[in-house]
Amino acid sequence: MSQLPTPQEVAAASRELGLVAPPAELHGALCGWLAGGGADARDWTAKVMADESLPPPPAGSALDRLREGSVAQLEDGEFAFQLLLADEDASVRQRAQALFDWCRGFLGAFGLAAGAKPPLSEEGSEALQDLGKLAGARVQDIDEDEEDEASLSELEEFVRVATLLLHGDCVLGPRHRRSFN
Repeated sequence: MSQLPTPQEVAAASRELGLVAPPAELHGALCGWLAGGGADARDWTAKVMADESLPPPPAGSALDRLREGSVAQLEDGEFAFQLLLADEDASVRQRAQALFDWCRGFLGAFGLAAGAKPPLSEEGSEALQDLGKLAGARVQDIDEDEEDEASLSELEEFVRVATLLLHGDCVLGPRHRRSFN
């Protein structure tokens, strides 16, 4: 399975390019772009940030590895796709904020790539609406207990599966339909 760089590596590489988005939001944007049918391109940062003046990440950099790993995971038939969020030892609050940031990035770039009327299934439409709710969420009082931990894990799994579903609707489905014609 393709390994993603760490959030710290992505943060450092982002600073080198002058990007201000946190690592989770940047990964969400990349995945939204790819799930919406955007091209796997070296200059993905310019595309997902809608800023053509941004230089492409250097080959082999953490941001380039993030793109390569994300593409491989989304295309993998074994559902190996993972979200790049905060470290496992981060607090539940920090990890929840990273998940909401991830969803915000995903929605913006998904819209850029998929356009106004993406070819979504009913489940895909519902998943996109739910991702929108998460993107607008704010971290409330969290007790940092097992219940909050379990709830966050469930949300992370939902976002992971929703991303795969949307990628299937917008990328894999049309690709398979073209191969049958």
